[in-house]
Amino acid sequence: MTFDWHFFFTHLFNLSPGYLGAMQRTILLAVIAQTLGIVLGLFLGIARLSKFRPIRYAAAVYVWMLRAVPELVILMLLFTGLAAAEIYRFEDAYLFGQIKVSAGFQAACVGLAIREAGYMGEIFRNGIQSVDRRQVEAAKALGMRRSTMLRRVIIPQAMRVIIPPMGNQFNVMLKVTSLAAVIGVPELFQTTGTYAAQTFRVFELFVGLAVNYALMTSVWSVVQSVIEARLSRHEATAGSRTLLGRIREHLIGTGGREAGQTA
Repeated sequence: MTFDWHFFFTHLFNLSPGYLGAMQRTILLAVIAQTLGIVLGLFLGIARLSKFRPIRYAAAVYVWMLRAVPELVILMLLFTGLAAAEIYRFEDAYLFGQIKVSAGFQAACVGLAIREAGYMGEIFRNGIQSVDRRQVEAAKALGMRRSTMLRRVIIPQAMRVIIPPMGNQFNVMLKVTSLAAVIGVPELFQTTGTYAAQTFRVFELFVGLAVNYALMTSVWSVVQSVIEARLSRHEATAGSRTLLGRIREHLIGTGGREAGQTA
């Protein structure tokens, strides 16, 4: 069977309402899971630096466990395992009495978020540790509480280090959402599989799916480049790196000559 170019381009540029809905669902799932992962990760990062050993060890065990277990296993444990063990069963819910949030979507948000928190916890920990100790000592000398010091001194300065890997994690999250198909979430991967079963155009549809994932992650790479450029605009080396250069670096990497110059 030959590749049907007409079908491919029609599907790529004239998306059906069902496919558009699946794309919106994919992006929404990624945003919610990443946001929850960031919030949980912030607390984990702070806990990893706690003076109290039980808190520090508990956070370390959480990070180790959640990073060691595949996302697919976590999703199956949450959605199927808990229900089978009669511990907890996710049920369809309605926001404002109208917007349906399926049980699978809820489980996917929770599962992807708690695993993402393990990575974000380490990112926050590294970011906090990157702040100059003299800044911390100065804040202490001014009589700041630890919470105030974190909010006004440490976290704002750490964001310059945190944002790049955080952006990369969201890029990964956009692709990892495809695993939610296993628990019945009609995101891009599952919807494409459904269309493929109906049309028997498996190759064309999944090539189109790959293109759509590439487009989504590329758009986010551009957004991430803009954010990083704004955060580093006061650095001494910021002037030597244009916004276009940052975008090129995110999309296709840095050339050998440029890498040699930055080294």
